[in-house]
Amino acid sequence: MLRRTLLQMVRYKSLTLMLIGQPLIFLFLFVHVFGATMGAGLPGGGGRADYLVFILPAIMIITVASIALNTAYMIALDMEKGIVDRFRTMAIAPSAVLTGRVFGAVILTVLAQVVVLAVAVLFGYRSDGSILAWLGVTGLVLLMTLALTWFTVALGLSAPNAETASNTPMPLLFLPFLSSGFVPADSLPTTIRWFAEYQPCTSVINTLRAWTSGATAGTDAWLAFGWCALITALCFLWSRRLYAKVRAH
Repeated sequence: MLRRTLLQMVRYKSLTLMLIGQPLIFLFLFVHVFGATMGAGLPGGGGRADYLVFILPAIMIITVASIALNTAYMIALDMEKGIVDRFRTMAIAPSAVLTGRVFGAVILTVLAQVVVLAVAVLFGYRSDGSILAWLGVTGLVLLMTLALTWFTVALGLSAPNAETASNTPMPLLFLPFLSSGFVPADSLPTTIRWFAEYQPCTSVINTLRAWTSGATAGTDAWLAFGWCALITALCFLWSRRLYAKVRAH
């Protein structure tokens, strides 16, 4: 199932390139179009280079969300075309159909993150984080990938068709904008600030920002790993239950 997913990524090159290119467009816009002005508004001033350091964690989360959205669509498309019913008749583990998609999404996310970081370095990004801190960043991004991917797997399984599955997870792409990803959370209006401070993306972004800058994340790190672990566990169980219902029918 993993091999099938990877072959689809190669076969549908335009879709794969679009998934990788989407966060790069955001990176370009917010650094080279809005960067100088937005950077000047950061605490202590700063410019385009400082704003690049500030927003890179949010771009990393958008990268995860972009590929997770595609997972929901592909799962629903397999269901709609009856491919899942065919797999059901084969001598394979029931979990392989879902885990193959999830592991494929993880591999594509890792590739996309490498591309995003490489482009950020070309734009002038430099990190003060240690090797240990970057290992923590890698672990947190992978856990966030599992959380969002299992969530979109569940959305894909519960969607009536592939078109609905492509639209339902769309808010995930905009959650980083309603967080501390692009502006400090305390600069937001009261209602939005309350939401931004308590939603999972903020603790994840704050942790990534701290570790890539050579600072300590404090309680944000515990919250980030806790949110990701909780979402992963709940959505895995939800997906397994939905898939069992599909098999029963």
